[in-house]
This record gives sequence, C-alpha cells and structure tokens, in this order.
Amino acid sequence: MNDLLLTLQQALSEASLMTFWEAIAVMLALAYLILAMKTNIWCWSAAFVSTAIYTVLFWNVSLLMESVLNIYYMGMAVYGYWLWLHVPDLQHRNSHNIDSHNNTHHTIDTHQLNITSWSWSAHAVVISVTSLVSMLVGYVMANYTSAAFPYVDAATTCFAVVTTYLVAKKVLENWLYWVVIDFVSIYLYFQKGLMLTSGLFVLYVAMALGGYIMWRKKYRHNIIQQQNIIQDVVGA
Repeated sequence: MNDLLLTLQQALSEASLMTFWEAIAVMLALAYLILAMKTNIWCWSAAFVSTAIYTVLFWNVSLLMESVLNIYYMGMAVYGYWLWLHVPDLQHRNSHNIDSHNNTHHTIDTHQLNITSWSWSAHAVVISVTSLVSMLVGYVMANYTSAAFPYVDAATTCFAVVTTYLVAKKVLENWLYWVVIDFVSIYLYFQKGLMLTSGLFVLYVAMALGGYIMWRKKYRHNIIQQQNIIQDVVGA
C-alpha cells in the first residue's frame, strides 16, 4: 500500500513539474507568435527559449520527431534573428531609387527584411515534395522507432521545418501553412495529454489567420510604396 501511495505521489509530482514547464513554454510560444505577427525581431528570442523547453517535454512523451523539430526551431530562431536584422544587399539596392535630376534618395523599409509572396505554383512544388518526404520519414519511424503516431508526427514535423524557413524569409503565405499544421497538432498533442499545448494551438489557428491578414496589409503597403516611388522617379 505504501509503495502504491509513493508511486502515485511521484507520478503527481512529475505531472506537476511537466505542467509547470509546459506553462512557461506556452507563454513564451504565445509571445513569439504575437511578436512575429507584428514583425518584431524579438520574437526569435522567445522562440529560442520556448523550443528549448519543448525539446525536453516532447522527448519525455515519446514524440521523437517533435523533439527533433524543436532542436531545429532553436537553430532557426538564431538564423531568423540574424536574417531579420541584416537586410540582403539586393533588397537594399532595390529599395533605394535615385532621382537623376534632383539627386534625391527614396527609401522603402530598408531597416529589415521585407515581406514577400510566392506564386501558387511554387507552393504546389513545396507541398508535393514535403508530403513525399514526410511519408518516407513516417515509414521509417513506424518501422524502426517507438514513436507515437509516426505518420502524423512526421507530417507536422516536415511541414513545420519548411514553414519555419518561410517565416525566416518573411514569405507571406507561411501563415496559411501554420493554420493546417496547427489543426493537425491539436489532435496530436491532445492524444498525448498535453492539454495546455492543445489549447495553445487552438488559439494559434486564430492567430495564424490574424497574422496572415496583418502581413498581407504590410505587403500590399510596401507594393504601393514601391509603385509610387517608381512613378515619382519616372515622372521626374
């Protein structure tokens, strides 16, 4: 009887500890998303700490690919911070237009990387290739590891890898990818008992839609600015 009580006490203690760290990871992940929606560069700092915590949590519940994914997220947090901080030379040159008559410089958002949009054909290629890779990874996980939900785990992982890169490159459509990934992740985390994280991803779906709307407005604003500057230079 004493052994049973000791086992239950230990289980409750471990569950409380996991919930505590999960709560911290959830708050930082939420901070990351809010800052990312505002294209605030400090989103990557919140992402780094949050994903470090999730790396351990997912490993402890046998979501192996999710754990590996968060190691990748940590690296992408560093890369994203660097990329958003340093504007590519090509963008820097294209964002400055010189009026040959007045020698006036016109500047468009040169302090950080601009939002871009990819064609639907480009996204079709990305989706097709990523789907194929996720199926192969899922097969390996199903047959050679103890991973839970290997094909779903592999799919969310592979698409999240690609989508995180799209975020770092400030590709507008990344938010639409996240909507689908988040829906699938809700089911995955709920099945593994990560209730706080499941609730977070319900909120993520709505915020991803909001992020897409906010980024699209900024993208269109930049396009209008560029068109106005071109007209000013041509008409001068």
